[in-house]
Amino acid sequence: MFAIIQASGRQFRVETGAIIAIDGHNAGEAGGEVSFDQVLLVSNDAGDVTAGTPFVTGAKVVGVIGELDKTKKIRVFKKKRRKQYRRTKGHRSLLTRVRITDIQV
Repeated sequence: MFAIIQASGRQFRVETGAIIAIDGHNAGEAGGEVSFDQVLLVSNDAGDVTAGTPFVTGAKVVGVIGELDKTKKIRVFKKKRRKQYRRTKGHRSLLTRVRITDIQV
């Protein structure tokens, strides 16, 4: 059984036991439970597919928050040639890992 959910502006294909990485730390604390109600598609083991318009009514995906992390550092370098202008900035985006525990239809 798998589902396609929408979280943090992106779509994820999830199964029970899968680990997904969601942008930001706004889902909660580590060890807490989070549920996603924006389910776009659900497919069971028999091959029956239920697609929503845009979301499947009554469907919910439940997960447990694993760890709050940061991504790899990104460096942003700006330069204007022959003008002695160079700027270097960088950032590490926040990341939340969620382990999917249940898909409810």
